[in-house]
Amino acid sequence: MTTVAGRMKPVPWWQEPTKEQWLAWTAAWLGWTLDAFDFTIFLLIMLPISQEFHVPLTAVTAVFTLTLWMRLVGATASGWLADRIGRKKPLMISIAWFSACNFFAGLSPAFWFLFLFRTLLGIGMGAEWPCGASLAMESWPVRSRGFMAGVLQASWGLGAVLSSAAYGLLYDWIGWRGLLMIGVLPAFAILFVRRYVQESPVWIENRRLQRTLQREVRVPLVRIFRRGQLFNTLTACWWMASAFIVGYSIGGMFPTYLQKEMHFSPALVALPVMLQSLMFFLTGSLWGGLADRIGRRWAIIIPALLTIPITPLYLFTGDYALIVTFFTLQGAFGGGGMHVLYPAYLSERFPTEVRATATGFTYHQGAIFGGLVAPIITYFAINWHIGFAIPMLIGTILGAVSTAAAVLLGPETRGTVFSAELATD
Repeated sequence: MTTVAGRMKPVPWWQEPTKEQWLAWTAAWLGWTLDAFDFTIFLLIMLPISQEFHVPLTAVTAVFTLTLWMRLVGATASGWLADRIGRKKPLMISIAWFSACNFFAGLSPAFWFLFLFRTLLGIGMGAEWPCGASLAMESWPVRSRGFMAGVLQASWGLGAVLSSAAYGLLYDWIGWRGLLMIGVLPAFAILFVRRYVQESPVWIENRRLQRTLQREVRVPLVRIFRRGQLFNTLTACWWMASAFIVGYSIGGMFPTYLQKEMHFSPALVALPVMLQSLMFFLTGSLWGGLADRIGRRWAIIIPALLTIPITPLYLFTGDYALIVTFFTLQGAFGGGGMHVLYPAYLSERFPTEVRATATGFTYHQGAIFGGLVAPIITYFAINWHIGFAIPMLIGTILGAVSTAAAVLLGPETRGTVFSAELATD
């Protein structure tokens, strides 16, 4: 509180964070947004890749699947490293990793080369999130943590907007190879992180206490499966698996559906994808701010359930205007809004000494299930001759209901204050 003219006035939320806290959040924001660009560009070019290398579309979706699966490897390793040596260095390594892999994938002389480097990209992609999320959330004041977590996670939508714009504007000029190669540009963010971002003070003090009290947590992944954390860990894993199924049922094969079944041009494909991503970004702060008022759980459950009635409105119409309108609207719900609280809610569920490992593992084990969505949808669409719409609808509905159930059984964490104190087993 500050005194102005003899009266007490509350400090505006944006003035509460220090310069260092803003820089830490910005570093996580940069990493996540650019990570999103590198990943989502591939969703728009799967069909031309299959055509150039003369491989089935299902083979290209397998690349997508393995990229998602390798995220768990990167997240677990990076989370362990972030809990041991700090959040900052693993964040820089992860950005360099996924930027380089995307560039080399664009140079692919054969499909196996593309397969290799897009798979390796998953390691760097998974490694970025636990470092960035832990650094940002530990550094941010509790009052507006939900709001800023929403803006942070919703910036995936901003990265997707950039990739959609690049596809719509540049594909006819530089092709799919050029779109992958410009994914090296995020590497310049490393310079910002190295120069301006400080290590998390909460982590530094927690690490000091671990050494002083001789209670170092050397294998944090084991700790989160002990009795005190087991149910929390399992419900977090259930939530993330369900949410990934929703997200990739909605967006994973949607560009391919528009290309293959609707025969839309690159510009027509890019528009609804770009607008949904923009809606995701713009409404992230809405759901994040709501979470600071009504709690984390209901700010996730409400958009998850609202996902269900929106889905058939864009899948079962041939009217381009309706497709664009309702697919864009889905960005506020299952295509975006229900996903924005991952950084805050996961970070608040686990103690400091295991936070990066726990959030990285629980979040990215969901990618295992998300990685199965594209090939399963493609299999039913092509081999059963039922098209993409019905499998996408079923995956979306089942995932949304499961998400609501998992979150309802989890703890409410609004108002959690991060502490350097060691948790008791």
